[in-house]
Amino acid sequence: MAAPGNISWTFILTGIPDLGDNQEWFSIPMCLLYVTAFFGNFTILIIIKSDRNLHQPMYLLLSLLALTDVGVSLTTLPTMLSIFCFNYNQIYSESCLAQMYFLHAFAAMESGVLVAMAMDRLVAICDPLRYAAILTNSVIAKMGLVIGIRAVCVVFPIPFLTRRFPFCKSHVLSHSFCLHQDVIRLACADTTVNSVYGLVAVLMTKGIDSMFILISYGLILGAVIRMKANDARVKAFRTCIAHICAVLMFYIPLIGLSVLHRVDKHANPLLPIIMADIYLLLPPVINPVIYCVNTKQIRRKMAQLFTRRKIDFQTNEIAVLKV
Repeated sequence: MAAPGNISWTFILTGIPDLGDNQEWFSIPMCLLYVTAFFGNFTILIIIKSDRNLHQPMYLLLSLLALTDVGVSLTTLPTMLSIFCFNYNQIYSESCLAQMYFLHAFAAMESGVLVAMAMDRLVAICDPLRYAAILTNSVIAKMGLVIGIRAVCVVFPIPFLTRRFPFCKSHVLSHSFCLHQDVIRLACADTTVNSVYGLVAVLMTKGIDSMFILISYGLILGAVIRMKANDARVKAFRTCIAHICAVLMFYIPLIGLSVLHRVDKHANPLLPIIMADIYLLLPPVINPVIYCVNTKQIRRKMAQLFTRRKIDFQTNEIAVLKV
């Protein structure tokens, strides 16, 4: 008998299928990923906030990217910990819908931030003399506000559209967290409205964003090739490679996951799980590494931060020994 859409229900989350009841074996690498993600992104935020010289468009956008990565990590953390550390795989409907909303909203925000970063590089490389006049801090603040409002508004209807469904079939989800396309496949009702709106939401956010990113980097590549100074060409190319790596790492698993959920119903069940984990867990870990390695100012400030802490620790240790 189908449960009415307004009655609370419980879903069963899936860890790694091949591990069975031994999900805790994955807890150590999973915890390391989260620690690395939080450490890297909070370090970037602290460095940019503490140094007024870094209150510039490129670094403000980098801090927005770090904030969205922290948001994604915080959203997936509760269910990942419960599955892999405590072997508890149930989630109530209200929690599932909330996690679904924040996951898709933060993903839409990250997509928007990647577009803004591509535009930043486009102006910096193609029109460097007007860069400071075009991309002011107030413009970046407005861009961040638009990115946030767009994500909140586009994703807002999804939990309400999903809540109305009865779930009379299996309640076992394919992932360790709640994704819209994964939840609606279990509904005992016509999900056409959700499927169409989900597709429209993806096209309005990631679809438009990926088009703008593609055009931006096409123009950037043309400008880099036309540069006469070899040093400037190499520097611009290295900067673009870092951004392109972050973009590819975000969009390739996203596109693959969307295709698998909507088209291939007979795919290996492990494949969408791996893609979803890469899509949601890897960017928050890798993005700080990519931008720290390729951004000299961040790299220098990070070295100064840890050197100062090491000196303070040694000073305190000497003081304790003297006492």
